Amino acid sequence: MDHAKYLKKYSLELTDEQIQRNSKLKVAVGMSGGVDSSVSALLLKLMGYQVTAFFMKNWSELNDEGVCTAEEDYKDVESVAAKLDIPYYSVSFENEYKERVFKDFVEQYKLGNTPNPDILCNKEIKFDAFYNYLMGLGFDYVATGHYCQIKESCEKQLSLYKGFDDNKDQTYFLYAINGSVLKNVLFPIGHLPKPLVRQIAEEFDLVTAKKKDSTGICFIGEKKFQSFLKQYISQMKGQFVHVDTNKKLGEHSGACFYTRGQRKGLGLGGPGGPWFVVSKDLKTNTVYVAEGADHKSLYNSKLSAINSTWISQTPDFPLFCTARIRHRQAPQKCKVSLTEGQKLLVEFERPQRAIAPQQSIVLYQEDICLGGAIIDDYFD
Repeated sequence: MDHAKYLKKYSLELTDEQIQRNSKLKVAVGMSGGVDSSVSALLLKLMGYQVTAFFMKNWSELNDEGVCTAEEDYKDVESVAAKLDIPYYSVSFENEYKERVFKDFVEQYKLGNTPNPDILCNKEIKFDAFYNYLMGLGFDYVATGHYCQIKESCEKQLSLYKGFDDNKDQTYFLYAINGSVLKNVLFPIGHLPKPLVRQIAEEFDLVTAKKKDSTGICFIGEKKFQSFLKQYISQMKGQFVHVDTNKKLGEHSGACFYTRGQRKGLGLGGPGGPWFVVSKDLKTNTVYVAEGADHKSLYNSKLSAINSTWISQTPDFPLFCTARIRHRQAPQKCKVSLTEGQKLLVEFERPQRAIAPQQSIVLYQEDICLGGAIIDDYFD
């Protein structure tokens, strides 16, 4: 195989000396059975590294169709590993996942919040438990198929940069990882657009080339969300109430199952609408809704956030930067201050729609992901 030809084609031009140096380095690549991690392993092999694949099985329950998706995904890992002629193993952090990710996920929903398990999964499992396990085995690097990049910033520190493909950039989900791991982490596809990643997989006839992207909860996959939560959270019927008229509009099965800004799954028919969740009262088990996607009750210009974490160093305040309050949101200009209680106070240049407690706000300085925090409250 002409490695140099392919490396140049995929914007990974390495000298023979660099490839020779890589041949002495061992890389463990986390493979999910998807196209992104498959191509990551392929590119690492082309770059000369000693590559070993690791598949994590952290959830063993069946999906809604009665299928264990982990078994199917592992078969695809086997196929890709055989194609690339690399060793592969399956490891389990199921106990760690349930204790450090899923338990918190359920508890926050019980409190009426909307947590993001993918962020906690990256922080606690992929770049902590899994990372430390692999470092303990003597690997030089851990690689994943995330769409983000690691570069030296102006201060000569390793920083987390957005992925080249704005539509796939995953820094939002990685802001809470310990920045010290970056020196031993590789993101082989972070500089590529998603269509090219699929093209590479097809060019090398990988079984995952046309495989559908995974969605749903980290390691759990696609579920009928409310039905899934009801296995762990008791139902308690309450009322949907019009935020403007205080009129009762219908019955729901528990305020904790709904998220600010939610439209789907409300079951509110008849005249009026479309309806959107604008707030909840857990004490009375009431969900307040409004008509129209742009109702004023959905917008706020300020928020407070707790448990801030920073990739490299704590910035100076006040901080003028951009922020995202959800994945794929266009960066929003804001001013960030530190309160006496060590919370972040974020003031947006323009009001933001559907700010939700326990979701994350992630902060950026141009293309650098600085870090972020957990949304605590919203107001004007």
